[in-house]
Amino acid sequence: MPIGSLKTLLDRPEPALCGWSSLANPVVHEILLRSFDALILDGQHGLQDMADLREGCTRAALLGKPSIVRVAPGDLALAGRMADLGASAVILPMVDSASEAEAFAKALRYMPGGTRSFGPTRAADLFGLTPRDYFAAADEAVLSFAMIETAGAIADLDAILAVPELGGVFLGPSDLSIAIGNGALDPKGTATDAAVADVTRRARAAGKAVAIYALDADDARRYAGMGCQLIGISSDVAILKAGCERLNTEFRR
Repeated sequence: MPIGSLKTLLDRPEPALCGWSSLANPVVHEILLRSFDALILDGQHGLQDMADLREGCTRAALLGKPSIVRVAPGDLALAGRMADLGASAVILPMVDSASEAEAFAKALRYMPGGTRSFGPTRAADLFGLTPRDYFAAADEAVLSFAMIETAGAIADLDAILAVPELGGVFLGPSDLSIAIGNGALDPKGTATDAAVADVTRRARAAGKAVAIYALDADDARRYAGMGCQLIGISSDVAILKAGCERLNTEFRR
């Protein structure tokens, strides 16, 4: 798989649809990878440990699809570790300021422009590169996505978007709705949609990639219409639960 495959997806006229994984199961990862353009591994709220995240990145590369890992808030060490294990991008949640976004983006870039330590043996192998060739390509190919989901991020958005090393923003409608709605959870609400549309417009104008999480296909279509380029849809847990409930209902009709 080419190291720049995620950037190629982002350059397409149609948005990329990504499977979202919370489960620590490589077979589930494979199913999502065969169905979607890329795989997002949730290391913040999901059930994966380091070995599961590593396995997810490996399976994605071997199936020719990009892997994207969401780490825990502020975990810059894990961000660099995921890049070393072959992730095409890392998502950092709860980014509250431009200074946080800059520190995160630099954690995925090598010196002198960044703070990432050199040791990409696994990533280089997965991308079919020598370590030296990986080093030459990684700063531009491995993307950093700062999650925009807090009041601080909204207030400091222009400065966040001005961070040159930052690859893009990732919108989290649930936390965003809480932040702008005085504690009310309303990810599908009109105020949340307005905020998503505004962030998307400003980010695209600044030349940044825009990604978002969608609860379902209706949300995904709506966000695509706003200009979002990469959409993580539903989750393996939600899909499994919905499938079980549908079969049970159909049987008992």
